[in-house]
Amino acid sequence: MSKFIFELRSNHLIYTFAPLNFKHYMKRLLLLLIPATILWSCNGNNGDKSGVNSSLVSNPASANGNNGKLPTMAFSDTTHDFGSINQGEKVSYTFKFKNAGSSDLIISSAVGSCGCTVPHYPKGTVAAGDTGTIDVTFDSSGKQGKVLKTVSIVTNCQPNTKIITITADIQVPKYQ
Repeated sequence: MSKFIFELRSNHLIYTFAPLNFKHYMKRLLLLLIPATILWSCNGNNGDKSGVNSSLVSNPASANGNNGKLPTMAFSDTTHDFGSINQGEKVSYTFKFKNAGSSDLIISSAVGSCGCTVPHYPKGTVAAGDTGTIDVTFDSSGKQGKVLKTVSIVTNCQPNTKIITITADIQVPKYQ
């Protein structure tokens, strides 16, 4: 490819024919844009809106097994069976727990095994001896038969992951 370069010198218009290597300029542009895009997208924001500093979530377990003053997340029950429900029904259950340890409990995340299982958990700290709840909502739309879904809870306990489970037997309505 080529292009014309226009120059104005002392009231005279001069046409200069200059070759332009399009591929060369595109390669340079891409070499500049790719690193800029990567740096821009890695701005350090992980989307956590809990207000709890992630550096507080640590497991100070030592090699000799002395766990120090750690929180302990004790559930009254870790499974719940909704029994027989109709397809498309949304059901909820509240799991109750107690911080039976000797320091503040911090839940850094609670994630359902699929998009149909949505947990809601306390975003702050749970003091030693206090209780808390995790509300789990299950949407049975598009599901049928017996299902088992889990919620993985990441905390500053030792071990740091707890699993709670819900089950249901989803009945598909019969149309006449």
